[in-house]
Amino acid sequence: MKPKKELIRVVRTPEQEVVIDLNGKMNGRGAYLSKDAAVIATAKKKRTLDHHLKVKTTDALYDELLELAGGTHE
Repeated sequence: MKPKKELIRVVRTPEQEVVIDLNGKMNGRGAYLSKDAAVIATAKKKRTLDHHLKVKTTDALYDELLELAGGTHE
């Protein structure tokens, strides 16, 4: 298990929006992803955040996560 500082938090707000929480303090259901581009690419392929946040996510969200992770993985 990695320390929280090495993870990216994604939150489903009470308004059913999915946003990246850089501070880790937003209200709502949260899920954490590693800052590893390969992990984010796998999560995108398997739609992992859809399952954990119980809401449909967009490819743009995963693209933004890849940017935050500092790389692109296709």
